Amino acid sequence: MPASPSTARAINDRLALRLLQQEGPLTAGQLKQLTGLSRPTVADLVERLTASGLITVVGESGEQRRGPNARLYGIVADRAHLAALDVRTEGVFVLVSDLVGRVLAEASVPIGGDAGTGPAVEQAVAAVERTAKEAGADRLHTVGIGAPGLIDPATGDLRDSAGLPAWHRSLAAALQERLPGARVTVENETNLAALAEQREGAARDRDTFVLLWLGHGVGAAVVLDGTLRRGASGGTGEIGFLPVPGTGSLPSATDCDGGYHSLTGAAAIVSLAGECGLPVPATADGPGAAVAVRGAVAKVPPEPVPAAPSAVAAPAHRFLHALADRIAVGAASVVAVLDPGCVVLGGEVGQAGGAVLAALVAERLQGMSPLPTEVRPSSLGGTAVLRGALLTARERAQDELFAPPER
Repeated sequence: MPASPSTARAINDRLALRLLQQEGPLTAGQLKQLTGLSRPTVADLVERLTASGLITVVGESGEQRRGPNARLYGIVADRAHLAALDVRTEGVFVLVSDLVGRVLAEASVPIGGDAGTGPAVEQAVAAVERTAKEAGADRLHTVGIGAPGLIDPATGDLRDSAGLPAWHRSLAAALQERLPGARVTVENETNLAALAEQREGAARDRDTFVLLWLGHGVGAAVVLDGTLRRGASGGTGEIGFLPVPGTGSLPSATDCDGGYHSLTGAAAIVSLAGECGLPVPATADGPGAAVAVRGAVAKVPPEPVPAAPSAVAAPAHRFLHALADRIAVGAASVVAVLDPGCVVLGGEVGQAGGAVLAALVAERLQGMSPLPTEVRPSSLGGTAVLRGALLTARERAQDELFAPPER
């Protein structure tokens, strides 16, 4: 059945708003060309969107002829303000943006491991409030939070996870209480990193891929046919628990030691660096492991990839080849099940390894699997989670604000 006039108007309005989000300010003539709508239809939707306060005239095109046809229309960016958080074991990163995603203020707040749940939550919430004030935001419309751990698909809450600070689970509720009217949502950090890589990073040309997160821990995000897959219990990609050869034991339901985490977690990578004769970072966390990997990469030429190391090969070569062997063991299992065609190495370690580590892992996969798989390094690196949280917050805010008014 053909759409009713009101439905057709709503569809046209959303199409125009999405184009203004993607392309930036446009004239009515450009909107006509990009949408394929008639001139009167475009004129009507421009009038509707202007009257509703969603778009406004932001300037004129560079054409010589002036007048109504040269007016540039853009989304009213300060119609809503958004916040994005990247919650880490040791602190939180915060940014505040306008409705089109332009960053207005950002902050990084360390939170000590000895801080109690109440004080830690207060530090994080206060950081969000300060950043919003610095951005000139009277109120926040939507807050997107990226955090390690499992998200319950039924409630959207962060589950209780061993090894993660208790304040992580209390933060969303505290923000909801302190930010009246704001929509606060939590998503797994690896999933957000994958969304950011899909929209703005290494997987822009892929509808199907897997992001392998290599940081303090290890995880994966699965995007199939353009859609992020979370699984029945929200646990898709918990590959730290994947049983793999080379660990000497098996993981349990409550502890990923003995699983893939034991080969590719930060502590294992730092230990491997020491075994290969490389300097060992002071802290065996994600940033520490990244320091070891980055230092090794700096000692080898990016092209061609070094050949398999001999017993007397340089420590950096031995380390990178051994690390690629470990990463490929888990990646091969993912490839065998999902056939994603592309694996993105993300997290602090994936970013530090860059093209050198990606090429070594690709070489291993080629020998282990008949399925052709491209391996790419993250292009967003440490900003991926925060960008993903912002993209998610922006989409949710726009879904509400761009919706047609209820009649």
